[in-house]
Amino acid sequence: MHVRTTTAVLLALASVPAMYAAPNQLTGSIAGIVSNTVGIPQMGATVLLFNKLERQIARVLTDDRGSFTFDSLPSDVYSVRVTLASFMPAVRSNIGVQPGLRRILSINLAGVLSTIELVYSLPVQQGLMSEDWKWTLRSALATRPILRVLSADARDPLRQMRAGQGMFSHTRGVVKLSAGDNTSAPTLGSAPDLGTAFAVATSIYGANNVEVSGNVGIASASGNPAASFRTSFSRDFGAARSPELAVTMRQIFATGQVTNRMLSGQGDVPAFRSMAISMNDKLQVTDNLAIQYGATLESVQFLQRLNYMSPYAKLSYALDEFGVVELGYSSGLPPTQFYTNGAGNDESEMQQQQLAGLSTFPRVSLRNGRTEVQRAENFELGLRKKVGSYTFSAGAYKESFKNAVLTAMGADGAFASGELLPDMFSTASLFNAGRYRSIGYMAAVAQELSDNWTVTLGYGNSGVLEATRDQMASELASELRSALQTKRRHLATMQLAGLLETTGTRLSTSYQFMNGKALTPGHFYMTQRMNPQRGLNVQVRQPIPFLGMRGGKVEATADIRNILAQGYQPMTLSNGRRLQLVHSPRALRGGLAFIF
Repeated sequence: MHVRTTTAVLLALASVPAMYAAPNQLTGSIAGIVSNTVGIPQMGATVLLFNKLERQIARVLTDDRGSFTFDSLPSDVYSVRVTLASFMPAVRSNIGVQPGLRRILSINLAGVLSTIELVYSLPVQQGLMSEDWKWTLRSALATRPILRVLSADARDPLRQMRAGQGMFSHTRGVVKLSAGDNTSAPTLGSAPDLGTAFAVATSIYGANNVEVSGNVGIASASGNPAASFRTSFSRDFGAARSPELAVTMRQIFATGQVTNRMLSGQGDVPAFRSMAISMNDKLQVTDNLAIQYGATLESVQFLQRLNYMSPYAKLSYALDEFGVVELGYSSGLPPTQFYTNGAGNDESEMQQQQLAGLSTFPRVSLRNGRTEVQRAENFELGLRKKVGSYTFSAGAYKESFKNAVLTAMGADGAFASGELLPDMFSTASLFNAGRYRSIGYMAAVAQELSDNWTVTLGYGNSGVLEATRDQMASELASELRSALQTKRRHLATMQLAGLLETTGTRLSTSYQFMNGKALTPGHFYMTQRMNPQRGLNVQVRQPIPFLGMRGGKVEATADIRNILAQGYQPMTLSNGRRLQLVHSPRALRGGLAFIF
């Protein structure tokens, strides 16, 4: 399918006379076709060409076949930006142009993510037909009628790309088997340490986009089985796409091990159930202005029923040579739509990120015997500008937490009834730290070391939750909450992400240093490309060629969080009992992913 699509793109580009004519051998050219997710060419898309200094040097509109071309380009490195109403912009950097060569781009404008793929390069003067043959066709009348007997597909190479009208088309998916070490505390975003996850997406009759994903697993430390399922739907309307609607259901079944850890007076631990209905959409208002927004209505049933709404919105405005300014707002759970880990941006990577979000259960705790859900309200402003191989960014935020949840290790029976909730996925407990507010900022610079490797350095200051003392005069949970105060801490971050071409290994490693024993890992940025966690973290994805399937591939994955176990806060109660508070515990997870 990919070979036929690439061939069709090349034939379509060759069919436009202006695209295989070049004035001399001292210049090159860039050409391409702009289409949507089902291969329908997009007419009237704005294509901007920038030089290596990020200065705009040309601007064209795509024709009725979605094609465009930039001719007579000196040998250099260029960037291309494509914009069209109802689609997010697509950007491709580091396009090398050489004398006598043509760079051909396959540009896909999608509702969630726009991509540009470098399809093929060929000499400008040695296209599908030489200049001598073209002169012969112009002068020989007898040869012209031959073109009329060609099939419709031959006359229009993009017809097969536009068709895609089968019952199911553009089907892709991933199945992931994962396991973790039997740690005494959960990873950030509680999830079973033994599980099977899957995600399958397809287009029905070329216009209806459906995705089904699920995660079934068990927490080996507590013996609790858990399951999550999500179904999403969106529809293409030519150059536009409808909002994405999704339904997510999660459930955890408590076993005797957790029930025995509940304090007296609580009775049996009921099953944890949640159901969420979400809407996500994006709108390209102008060439410079884009809005991404959505909301989730979630109902959580655990001891009692809780209903809450989590809206979010992000506005992006391109200031041309001054960069891009972004304004974000979220309430409730952080919007995982803006999460990237630097390990790749292909569809399989996006699906695996969606699976990570699917397995993230709401952070629930007990306070005075009542069930509470952690919520955060965030206002954020960011600025990003690209200069050559460097990308400079800065962001500031104001955040307010309600019912913040901390993990308490070794705390069973430490407080009165109704103040601790046994964690469903580990042998630890969950403690309600109450409310706190935070104001912070971060500035970062990322450099593209090559086409495959990027290094990022960042510095910031953040408000974090930290214990003012480690000795308690009583065994009351209220005293421990009063000892937790908001402190300002400096942080420094380094991240390296890239691809080893020889082995196909995708690697993402980050280290965040923060002075003091901060109990919160930091802010979840909506406007920044980097969201590193506390301490040293490593993520690896390694293809396994000898296990490869026809039409698919197999990858081994490893995810190590907080390797150096930073951010642990020991506390001593009045009776001499010691416990530790931590927000992001050390954890190791690995598995196999089958991608098709």
